[in-house]
This record gives sequence, structure tokens and C-alpha cells, in this order.
Amino acid sequence: MSAVKRIIPMLDRVLIERIKAETKTATGILIPEKAVEKLNEGVVVSVGPGNVTKEGKTIPTGLSEGDRVLLPSYGGSPIKLESLKDKEYLLYRAEEILAKLK
Repeated sequence: MSAVKRIIPMLDRVLIERIKAETKTATGILIPEKAVEKLNEGVVVSVGPGNVTKEGKTIPTGLSEGDRVLLPSYGGSPIKLESLKDKEYLLYRAEEILAKLK
């Protein structure tokens, strides 16, 4: 089991893998890392069960694994594990996600 699959979000939280911008142009020119902007787009890796009401009912989130989402510029809790050095993972509340992309 991969390290990411071991992370199970609680309540209405969503684990997102941020999509990295291309570091090479269509013509093959490499772009320096400092010149590449972070994209505000990501892919849902896992979703918590949802919020719980006062009556004890669970309200599921509107997201599922594999959905492409639009992320806010700031926010989210970065997930840093030894085995996840090459990818960027963030934990957001479902209400912080701006939109689902088709």
C-alpha cells in the first residue's frame, strides 16, 4: 500500500495532489523552476466521509476520487512524508474547494 493510500481524511476533508506545471515548452525548451508558477488545479486522491449533523446524520461531500478541482491560492495543509518528496499533497476542507472541473 502506498503512503498516500494510508492517509484517510476525517470528516469533510479532502486529500488533493497538486498538478505541477509543465517545465518544458512545446518546442522542447526547458523552463527554470523559479519561472514556473504553481497551478491552482489538483486531483482528488481521497475523501473523508463528510460532515455530521446534530442529529447524527452524515452529509457526504460532492467530490470523489479522481475528480479534477480548482484550488484557492492560499490555504490547505501541506502533507509532508519521507516517501512523498516528488509530489505535493494538500489537505483541504471540502468547502474550501472552489470548483470541480470537467
